[in-house]
Amino acid sequence: MSVDAEVQLRELNERRALRIVGVCFLLLAAYIVYESVLDLWSRRAPEHSIPGIVLACVSLVVMPLLSRAKRKVWRALGSAAMRADAKQTEYCTYLSAMLLAGLMLNAFLGLWWADPVAALIMVPIIAKEGIEGLQGKACDEFSGQ
Repeated sequence: MSVDAEVQLRELNERRALRIVGVCFLLLAAYIVYESVLDLWSRRAPEHSIPGIVLACVSLVVMPLLSRAKRKVWRALGSAAMRADAKQTEYCTYLSAMLLAGLMLNAFLGLWWADPVAALIMVPIIAKEGIEGLQGKACDEFSGQ
């Protein structure tokens, strides 16, 4: 019976963790919408920032490595919550790429609106994953796995 209790406790913790990750996805989506709409409304351009460009470049290297490491842990543990967390880290990679593109388009072409528009494109995908997390569903399968 104790084995059954451990399995039930693990499943309960997995569902709880999936919901937490789902809330994080939805908060991220809401933050992106708020900031992007505010930037577009006020025509606020991202600052020309060499440190910002460097940080975005570093994120493009680090985030995929972190996501890969989290996927290894997910496979080893069979944890849907870790799978969702790895997916969230993968989205951070996409957001870093969009941040870098927006900063570069603004810095070199004067397209101040590129960064907030690119960020808004990610919102439906992020929100979908958040809703699925709240429903206790694991994220969609990673491509190529």
